[in-house]
Amino acid sequence: MTFTTKDFQRRMERALTQAADAGLTGVLVTPGPDLVYFLGYQPTAITERITMLVLDADHDPHLIVPLLERPDAEAAPGASAVTITDWADGTDPYAATARLLDPQGRYALSDSAWAMHLLGLQNALRETRYTSITGSLPMLRAVKDADEVERLAAAGAAAYEQIIGVRFAGRTETEIGTELARLLREHGHSQVDFTVVGSGPNGANPHHEMGDRVIAEGDMVVLDFGGLKDGYGSDTTRTVHVGEPTAKEREVFEIVKRAQQAGFEAVRPGVACQEIDRAARRVIEEAGYGKDFIHRTGHGIGLTTHEPPYMVEGEQRPLVPGMCFSIEPGIYLPGRFGVRIEDIVTVTENAGRRLNNTSHELRIVA
Repeated sequence: MTFTTKDFQRRMERALTQAADAGLTGVLVTPGPDLVYFLGYQPTAITERITMLVLDADHDPHLIVPLLERPDAEAAPGASAVTITDWADGTDPYAATARLLDPQGRYALSDSAWAMHLLGLQNALRETRYTSITGSLPMLRAVKDADEVERLAAAGAAAYEQIIGVRFAGRTETEIGTELARLLREHGHSQVDFTVVGSGPNGANPHHEMGDRVIAEGDMVVLDFGGLKDGYGSDTTRTVHVGEPTAKEREVFEIVKRAQQAGFEAVRPGVACQEIDRAARRVIEEAGYGKDFIHRTGHGIGLTTHEPPYMVEGEQRPLVPGMCFSIEPGIYLPGRFGVRIEDIVTVTENAGRRLNNTSHELRIVA
């Protein structure tokens, strides 16, 4: 699946529409996930030399780049959708960029922009104003097209069924995490962002950094892993048990499983993001573990593993088809164990669709 010039043009047009709706003149995009989204371009090295895509309703899209990086920019998948303007070392890059901006404009700026570049533009054009893309256009990358959804589905179909076949008991968390990373790469991941392995009491820390604890018979183990495949993120959490679990462990696991299902069943267009959090949290609270669910229910995913929208109380933005996000309730009992189950879900025309479909059952590992 290759994104075309028309795909990139549609994204730019949508960005300008959202900017106009927000009362902005345009959008300024710097290296990072935003520039990849609009042009499929990532400079070989992100340095002090300014690279910026200027989207302004008053003229065609322009990409300003350092002269020495122009050949790379011209080879980008979306290069034919923009006019490329270069600047040479020894000249003022901010003056060159300023010529493309409205002297009194208000622009959304990539969160990844360097402060020195923002300050340089403010010095060159003192009447301009800037706001962050996430703050002003939080849904800019949130709604995925069909190709993006399928990339996310392909990224999510990795590693779990293989990792539960290895031996856990007697091995360290780090050893299991290394196995997970290897399996992700075997499934086509170009980048492994995280492998959380929380065994026994360590599982009660949602972001536990795996260490040298030796996993033992009787441990509940939380596995949270993901990265990038074909440029799009994966993020899966499953909880397994070494040997037979206790009745309490099974009880807590089943509550989390029901909560995850309740969150999934709440997904449909028009529902506020916070309702996904409420649906999952209600199950856990009614079971008496409300204080032990200590994080939001989900986050958006795409070119990065965490991005808007967020499934959290207070987020009243409605779901629309094409949004993709995690649903990952958990219960964490300090000093004992934790349980979390996470799927990536996309919004369809009338419901939700899971993008990673491995079993939710409590799997027993050796």
